[in-house]
Amino acid sequence: MLRMKKIVLAATALLVSLGANAQFESGKQYCGASLTGLNLSYNGSQDLNFGVQAKAGYFVEDDWMLLGHAEYTHSGKDGVKDYFSAGAQARYYIEQNGLYLGFGAKVVHSGSYNDFMPGVEVGYAYFVSKQVTIEPAIYYDQSFKKHTDYSTIGFKVGIGIYL
Repeated sequence: MLRMKKIVLAATALLVSLGANAQFESGKQYCGASLTGLNLSYNGSQDLNFGVQAKAGYFVEDDWMLLGHAEYTHSGKDGVKDYFSAGAQARYYIEQNGLYLGFGAKVVHSGSYNDFMPGVEVGYAYFVSKQVTIEPAIYYDQSFKKHTDYSTIGFKVGIGIYL
């Protein structure tokens, strides 16, 4: 009986890993949305920032996705206006465990304030179904304008759809 349980467990693990592997193939498309700006207080603001991000991407090669994103963020800091940003990112997926590593850049605009912010991200794609994921991530955005006030370490959580 114990041997049968081990065989069933191994077969289930194999099927689950094959399903996750198929989602990161070349030619697949991606769309998603995230709640962002849940900052870990590295930047000059101690107030809560909160944003909404929309993303769309394409797997140019197995495990490699290029994506574009647009974001609106509300700043809780007095004297700092809400801002819009748009950018591009590349992600590399580690198939064995669902982790991904991302790097990219965005342009931030708010009134007369403009900034260019390169950044990195580490996240996890947890598949709740064959095509839908929940994606928590930690990110760092480096401000070229004023490092101490606008560079950010933050947390975001989103949902992704792999087509």
